[in-house]
Amino acid sequence: MTLEDYLSAPDSRFATVAMTDTNGLLRGQMVAVDSLKRMVTAGMGMARAQLALDPTDAFLTLPGVTDEAGTFADEPLQLDPESARRLPWARHGHDLLVLSNWTGKAGGLCPRAILRSVLARVAENGLAPRYGMELEYTLFDETPESAREKGWRGLKTATPHASHDLILYQALQTEWYEAVAGICAPLRIDLAKMHEEIGPGFMEACIGAGEGVAPADQMVLLKNFIRALALRQGRSVTFMPRWSDQADSQSIHLHMSMKDADGTSLFFDAAAENGISRTLRHFVGGLQAHLGDLTLLFLPTVNSYRRFAEGTFAPPGLNWGYENRTTCFRVVGHDAGTMRVENRLPGADTNPYLTVAATLAAGAAGIIGQIEPDAPLTGSGYGQPPARDFARSMPDAIARLRASDFARDWLGDDFTEGFAATREHQFNDFATKVPDVELQRFFDLG
Repeated sequence: MTLEDYLSAPDSRFATVAMTDTNGLLRGQMVAVDSLKRMVTAGMGMARAQLALDPTDAFLTLPGVTDEAGTFADEPLQLDPESARRLPWARHGHDLLVLSNWTGKAGGLCPRAILRSVLARVAENGLAPRYGMELEYTLFDETPESAREKGWRGLKTATPHASHDLILYQALQTEWYEAVAGICAPLRIDLAKMHEEIGPGFMEACIGAGEGVAPADQMVLLKNFIRALALRQGRSVTFMPRWSDQADSQSIHLHMSMKDADGTSLFFDAAAENGISRTLRHFVGGLQAHLGDLTLLFLPTVNSYRRFAEGTFAPPGLNWGYENRTTCFRVVGHDAGTMRVENRLPGADTNPYLTVAATLAAGAAGIIGQIEPDAPLTGSGYGQPPARDFARSMPDAIARLRASDFARDWLGDDFTEGFAATREHQFNDFATKVPDVELQRFFDLG
């Protein structure tokens, strides 16, 4: 059903209008249909301060928004009629969901608006990206309350052992897999694949490739509603990149290909080694040249950097190779329809809109500037020091983003300054906390 159909149906009563904050969480309101009719043209008011919230609604410093200049005033969200879809579990007449984003000055801070801006700029250069995403998460047989009572330690995962692609556990959890597929239908999520991953309770769900903001929309919806599904079942999921020191790392992998305005693949060249075209090489060159400065977008929380502990299956540096999962940028495919680049840097806690926007901006800049990449890696990347690296600490990532002319050019000054400021606030806040490991190590004899 389209938004227009829903508005004209006599039994329609309410709809949910949602935007996505910098953490990737959907925030919004349920509105009566009569109000929704006005909002389609006039927008729905919401304060930009939503973009200064941490997941548990702790306010972070966002210049011009939550500092002494902030007024917490509403600004209109622009509804996207093409994003209309059904809410799972909601009754008929109460089940419409419409996505939105800010425009104008507020749009300079809005993740969905930033992606739309990058997509438009890339299109002006004759480039048409296509991308899909993979989401890793861990499922627990714990309610939020039981996890809190245990201090988030010793939690019962949905399966007891590491079980990569193990059909035994997939069969055991048939009801979960079918329930995930069930919510994807009304939410118009192109769910392409699901499987067991490399840790207890560790799973992956993949979004099929698409164009525009649609795949990023779907990944935002998938993250939010997988969590809702678990809660409705008395369970929990986490997207923390590393939720315990025994867990492997959790990520969002982004697969991106490129066509020209006429729909011809720009990444495949049958005459080249492994089919890797010159344009694809330049795309990788752009990733290597610019993603280090954009690390903060891919590793946006204090937990993000724990993902790179020794022994985890996380990228060792900004290297690349053909069909090599030990590199950050894995080129994969064998013909015009499959040749693509997989960006393995983003953690599972990233905002999908910002992940796509940053990857696309860097890669497109490489194509436009004809940036040559380093030599492709052969063998395991874990035994070879990387020639280029991303930021290894949150303070370094904040400093590199702030100093990046590239980020300011492609993502805007307001976003660059604002995102860096909110993450700096988060880091400084956590730096004052005393973790339990310090008490264990130093309380008696430190």
